[in-house]
Parts: sequence; C-alpha cells; structure tokens
Amino acid sequence: MCDACVMNAVKERMLSRRDFFKTTAVAAGAAATIGVASAPAAMAAGHAGVFDMTHKLSPDFPTFFGVPGISTEQQFNFAEHGFNLLNLTINEHTATHIDAPLHFSADGTSVDEIPVSDLVIPLCVIDIAAKAAGNPDAQVTPDDLKAWIAAHGAIPDKACVAMHSGWAAKSGDAAAYVGNDADNVKHFPGFHVEATQMLLEETTAAAMAVDTLSLDHGPSPDFATHYAWLPAGRYGIENLAGLDQVPAAGATLVVGAPNHVGGTGGPARIFAMV
Repeated sequence: MCDACVMNAVKERMLSRRDFFKTTAVAAGAAATIGVASAPAAMAAGHAGVFDMTHKLSPDFPTFFGVPGISTEQQFNFAEHGFNLLNLTINEHTATHIDAPLHFSADGTSVDEIPVSDLVIPLCVIDIAAKAAGNPDAQVTPDDLKAWIAAHGAIPDKACVAMHSGWAAKSGDAAAYVGNDADNVKHFPGFHVEATQMLLEETTAAAMAVDTLSLDHGPSPDFATHYAWLPAGRYGIENLAGLDQVPAAGATLVVGAPNHVGGTGGPARIFAMV
C-alpha cells in the first residue's frame, strides 16, 4: 500500500474515532442533563426548601472571650497578581461552629473524625423563646424535652436536638448577645445538665445545638453540659441561626463540619432541608 493510502486510511480511522467519541460525549451529556433535571424533582418530593442555619463568619461576630474570632490578610490581589487569595487566622470556636468531643475531653474524637453518618441527621427544635424572653438565663429542661416528645413523638435516631431561644436575632449586638453584667458574668440560655443527661440516657441523639454562644447557659460556673455531653462521644453546635424558619420536627440538618486533623471544632456551614 502506498504511503498516501496509508495516511488516508489513518486519517479516516481517526475521524471515525473522533465522531464516535463526539457522539458518545453528546449522549452522555444528554443523560447527565436528564439526571440533573430529575434530581431536584426527586429531592423536592421529600424537601420543599433548604434553609441556611449559619451566621456569617466575620470579626464582628460576638465571641465568648470578647476578641474577634477571625482575621484576614490578603496575600495576593487581582490587580498585581491576577488572582485573589486571603490568609485566614481563625479561632475554632467562633460564629456558627462545631464542638467536637475533643473540645472538653483529654482524648475524645476530633472534628475530622466525626462520622459522616452523624452529619446528615433529623432536626428537633426545642422552642424556649417565650421563656427566654423573660429570663436570659433560661435553660432547656427535662420538662421541655418531655413536652416536645408528647407533641411530636420520640426523638429520632442520631438526631440533633436544638434549642431555639430567639437569641440569634441579638447577634448584631454583642452586648445583648453575650449579656455580660457588672461582674462580667454572661447571661444567655443553654441546656440544663439534667436535660443533657436525659438525652444521653434515653436517646441516641448525635448532636446538641444552641442559638447562643455556649451549650451551657451564660452564668454556668462549671460547663456541666459540655462535660457531660462531649466526653460521651456526642458533638455540639453553637451559634446556630435560622431556627425560627424551620418546623419543630421533620427537617433534616446537613452539617458541613470542618475537616482539619486533630481539631477540637471549627466553623461550619449548616443547612436544614424542610
């Protein structure tokens, strides 16, 4: 066979292969488009909406120790380098964040070790907003848990049990959110240790959440709830937002936990599917 014939044969073969892959790619793209189009419909059958439960992470968000929880330094900028890049310095426990078991134990699970199965879980909202409106030191008690169970049934397996105190609305005012008095004692709602013990003994709840700075209420002298809950292998969420947008029962919480090795916690992006 002449050289020209060989070259023409190779070209024809290459073109036929190119057409094959082109056709295959188009077909695959169409199939993918069909899959993407059908996914929201399937999801919508179970969830009507997605709600952001996260406060924005900024130096202005109130913190437990009263100092900014994050700072940023621009290392590269678009004008000079053609791209933007920030260096972040972050306190693990600032804004909406996770308390891993390691936070209050010598050798507990670090944040990167929390099982993924414990991060997409049922949400149970315990509403004590009316009680907290008249008493900033209000706490979730066993009676509050019993009332929720009487109204909605048993707390689901691996649930997140969240306190809605209405405190999220105060987050723009550090003085109101932290509630320090003349003696520097904080005042905001949290979980009573007896309610914590009830959850530990009678449920398999994976997480406890609050819309305040701490799982324990502000004037707690000993962090009893932290020391009961976290060393038991459960995790906490503090400064949760949006609890007024979701129902008391039936939502699914999606916890975008940080994944840094050995972390005691860290800022998280959290959503509720309702």
